[in-house]
Amino acid sequence: MQNILAIWQREMKSYFVSPIAYVVLVIFLFLMGLFFFGNLAELVQYSMMQAQLGQAGQSLDVPAYVTRSLFQTTSVILLFLIPMLTMGLFSEEKKRGTIELLLTTPVGNFQAMIGKYLASLTFLLTLFVSSMFTISALFIYSQPDWKPILSGYLGLFLYGAALLALGLFISTLTENQIVAVVITFGISLVLWLISIFGSSATGATKDVINYLSVISHLDDFIKGIIDTSHIIYYVTFAFVGLFLAYRSLESTRWKG
Repeated sequence: MQNILAIWQREMKSYFVSPIAYVVLVIFLFLMGLFFFGNLAELVQYSMMQAQLGQAGQSLDVPAYVTRSLFQTTSVILLFLIPMLTMGLFSEEKKRGTIELLLTTPVGNFQAMIGKYLASLTFLLTLFVSSMFTISALFIYSQPDWKPILSGYLGLFLYGAALLALGLFISTLTENQIVAVVITFGISLVLWLISIFGSSATGATKDVINYLSVISHLDDFIKGIIDTSHIIYYVTFAFVGLFLAYRSLESTRWKG
């Protein structure tokens, strides 16, 4: 446990020593704020148009609409940002030639992998906690239902954890960080868009494609529904990613 903690501390320091963490944090908060107030402005404009036309319209749950749109947009933002968080986890070690030293120390493959993965998860949590300051405006000016907001964040965390495991695995395969970013983003995008292809399929094929989609399992969380099948999917996805990363590190260790 001490070795895992040491790796975690090392990785957290490396995040904030380099400009990557600050760039990711600023971009994430800027886009969250931009889309948050953009959604509010859209609702205000819609309400004004309804008033000018003399149409009463149906009552709209503004906080629910804003948070759902925001969480859906956040899932897209994370597709771009998560590869930046994982690109250097092991590829930088390979580039510097220190990965063999790391893997042959008492730390070991498993502990090194878990320590780095927990550091990336911690930074992901930092992003979400920081974004809560934006959403807090809803609690100041209205009374939103907090349960869908929490379930939305839970879904985004599980979604992000799965993609982080994928990115960590890709990082073990190359010493080029740009290659790691491109491959992680490419695979994540395919898994995100696969549901579009599933819409034209039928029967069991459609069910399989929809199940493989990383975004289809997030929809219920955003709506305030916590389904254990979706949790199992993301946990299994992350486990497979970590398992493949471990096997890749074992291969690197024996080659070294």
